[in-house]
Amino acid sequence: MSKRASFQHSRRPSLSRVRGAVVAAGLGASMVLGVGAAFAAAGAPGSVSLISSGAAESVAQQAAAQSKAAKTAKAAKAKAKAERVAAKKAAAKKAAGWRTPVSRYELSASFGNDGARWSHKHSGQDFAVPVGTKVEAAHGGTVVKAGPNGGGDGPAYGKAVVISHGNGTYSQYAHLSQIHVHIGQTVKAGQKIALSGNTGNSSGPHLHFEIRNTPHYGSAVNPVSFLHKKGVLV
Repeated sequence: MSKRASFQHSRRPSLSRVRGAVVAAGLGASMVLGVGAAFAAAGAPGSVSLISSGAAESVAQQAAAQSKAAKTAKAAKAKAKAERVAAKKAAAKKAAGWRTPVSRYELSASFGNDGARWSHKHSGQDFAVPVGTKVEAAHGGTVVKAGPNGGGDGPAYGKAVVISHGNGTYSQYAHLSQIHVHIGQTVKAGQKIALSGNTGNSSGPHLHFEIRNTPHYGSAVNPVSFLHKKGVLV
């Protein structure tokens, strides 16, 4: 065998190994490229789909939360409105209803009491208050008496006011220091009509309060019982 032939023969295994390595490398590269392509093929549309699904879920959750918050806010607004309406109705009812003629007081002489201070039994309820305490109309109506001498009922009452409330019901306020209304004036429940005092036949500062069936002396009924029937605590 010639040297050349021997050389060529000796190179064949090496070439075979090189070719094998190249083929293996090519196969590996193609496999890698294939896997990459597969990832690309599966990743591009699939990943977009997965991301879109996640985003949609997040958006849906946010929308649900916003909807819930909106419903809660709407319910709270409706509740607040209902409370305002109820408060206005209650205030209107209170303004139209009966009340005590003074806010802070101590009860002193009661209706029907006997004593040297009265020629007959006591005709009203006395509210012990300092001179100058605001006196309010116990109910809405029209002033029918106002002035000294009990507004016409006699000097024992001092300065006094009588208000007609309709349906044969009248209220009287006596021993006043100042009168802030006049005959014929319409007043609302709770409206300031006078200041308490110690005028007339009075043993000390207080407001004498009567409920009458007529505007005149002698027609009084128990004012505390009357107010209780109207839902007013005295």
